[in-house]
Amino acid sequence: MNYQVDLNGFYGNYGGAFVPEVLQEQITRLQEQYLAILQEPDFQAEMARLLADYVGRPTPLYYAKNLSEKYQTKVYLKREDLCHTGAHKINNTIGQILMAKRLGKNKIVAETGAGQHGVATATVCALMDMECIIYMGALDMERQAPNVARMKMLGAEVRAAQSGAKTLKEAVDEALLHWIENPDDTFYIIGSVVGPHPYPDMVARFQSVISAEITKQLVDLEGRSLPDYIIACVGGGSNATGAFYHFLEEETVGLIVAEGGGKGLDSGQTAATSFLGKDGILHGSKTLFMQDKKGLPVEAYSISAGLDYPGFGPLYAHLKEVNRVEFLAIDDDAAMQAGLALCKLEGIIPAIESAHALAVLDKKKFKPTDVVVVNLSGRGDKDLHNYTTYFKL
Repeated sequence: MNYQVDLNGFYGNYGGAFVPEVLQEQITRLQEQYLAILQEPDFQAEMARLLADYVGRPTPLYYAKNLSEKYQTKVYLKREDLCHTGAHKINNTIGQILMAKRLGKNKIVAETGAGQHGVATATVCALMDMECIIYMGALDMERQAPNVARMKMLGAEVRAAQSGAKTLKEAVDEALLHWIENPDDTFYIIGSVVGPHPYPDMVARFQSVISAEITKQLVDLEGRSLPDYIIACVGGGSNATGAFYHFLEEETVGLIVAEGGGKGLDSGQTAATSFLGKDGILHGSKTLFMQDKKGLPVEAYSISAGLDYPGFGPLYAHLKEVNRVEFLAIDDDAAMQAGLALCKLEGIIPAIESAHALAVLDKKKFKPTDVVVVNLSGRGDKDLHNYTTYFKL
C-alpha cells in the first residue's frame, strides 16, 4: 500500500486541488516547484540549521516512568511541547516561510485555531521580516487569549472570523478569501495537512522530522527503530502525520488517532470526523467532513480549540478507507482528566489537544512489553484558563 500523494495530488480517492480560477496560477506554480525547492542543498541546509539552532530539535523522546507504571506498558512521550513556541507547528512554518522567500513572496497570511500555528507563523514572519496577517475565530480568540497576545507581540495583525461557529473552519475561510484577493504578493502558510495540493504533502514533509527522530531515538532507548504503537490527536492532522510519516508503510506499527469527541457522537457537539464525516470538497481538497443535508460543513465542537474542525486532511480520509489507522473519539471529560493526570504523574502540563491522545491510554489495553509513543504535540500554557475553570482550581 502506498501512502504518498500521487502526481495529481491524491491519496487514493482523496485530495486534489479544487481552487478558484484566480488562485490556479499560484497553486500550479507551487505544485510545479515545491519538490525541486525542497531538494535544493541550500534550502535543506538552512532548514536544518533553523530546526536545530532556532526550534531546538531534536526534541526528546521521554520515557514516562510513572505513566508506564500506571498503564503497565512502556510509554514514551515525543516532546514537541519543548519546541520553540511550544508546539510542533514551528516545524512547518519554518519550512513554508523559506518556501515563500524562494517564490518571491513578501506577505504572509495564515489561519489558526488553538493559536499555536498563528504564533509559529508570527514567529517566523518576525524572523524573516515579513508582513503577517492571522485569521482566528472570534470564539477561539476568547479561549486562547494568551496566544493572541503572543501573536500581536510578534508583530502580526490578528483578525477575528465572526461568521458561523467562529472557530477554525471560519478562520480558514477568511484566510483563503484574503489569499484570493491578494494572490500576487501573498503566500498562504496553511497550518495542517489540509487544503489544495500540494499543501497536504508539503506540510507532511516538513512535519516528518518528528517520526525521523523517533526512529533514531528508539534505537538508543529500546534497541529497535519501530515502536508497537504511535498515538496522536487529529484536528486537521499535522502533528499526527509528523509522528506517523516514517511508519505508514510499517504495518507492524499500530497507528492510533484521537479525535475530539466533544460531548458525544450523538450530541450534535463533536468533531469526530471519522465517525460522522462524508465525502466532499472542503477548503480545496476532497476529503471527509461532517455535513448537513445540503452537503455544507456543520459546526464542529471540541473543548480543544485545535480540534474543533469539521473535517481532516485527505491523507486521513485515505487511511480510514484502507483501515491503516484506528480512530477513537475522545470526549471532553476524558481528555481533561488525562491532561490533569499527566500534570500530577509526570510534572508536564499538556495542551488540551495532546491530552486527547493521552486519553487513549485509558481506552486501550497494551501489553507490558509494548513500546507506545504518544506525540505530545504542544504544551498547556495556552490552556491554563480552560484547565483551571474546568477543574475549579
